[in-house]
Amino acid sequence: MLNRLSLIKVWLPLIVLAKALSINFPASAQIIQTNPQTQDSLQERLRQQQEEQNQQTQERMKETWLRQNFQQPQQLQQQQTIQQQEFTRQRQEMFRQQQFRLQQEETRLQQQDFSQQQQLRIQQQQLRQDEQIRQRQQLRLQDQIRQQKSNL
Repeated sequence: MLNRLSLIKVWLPLIVLAKALSINFPASAQIIQTNPQTQDSLQERLRQQQEEQNQQTQERMKETWLRQNFQQPQQLQQQQTIQQQEFTRQRQEMFRQQQFRLQQEETRLQQQDFSQQQQLRIQQQQLRQDEQIRQRQQLRLQDQIRQQKSNL
């Protein structure tokens, strides 16, 4: 669809120009006929002018075609490159954020582990102290029993 539209844009001015030249050509031919002495040189000059106009028109059409068919894809390619760079940047940012979250989670787990180990040490220390207290009480009780036996 785009190529057809481009072709129409390119060929329409050429058709209009060709029509304009064919309309103007008979008027020039009449001038040539009215002055037969310069007919050959005028015809040659007109032919050269027409060739130059045709060549200029073809060059303009070619430039227009090139501009439409090469600049647009180039702009599209630039836009795609920019989009791809933005996508890459966003992906890298997402990856960086994921890494950061993972580090945070790892730190949280390490802290949790440290807290659990500390809690376990405290519990073990408490158990040792409790055991020591129990042993002392046991020894006192045994002492008391011995004293009572010896007093009897």
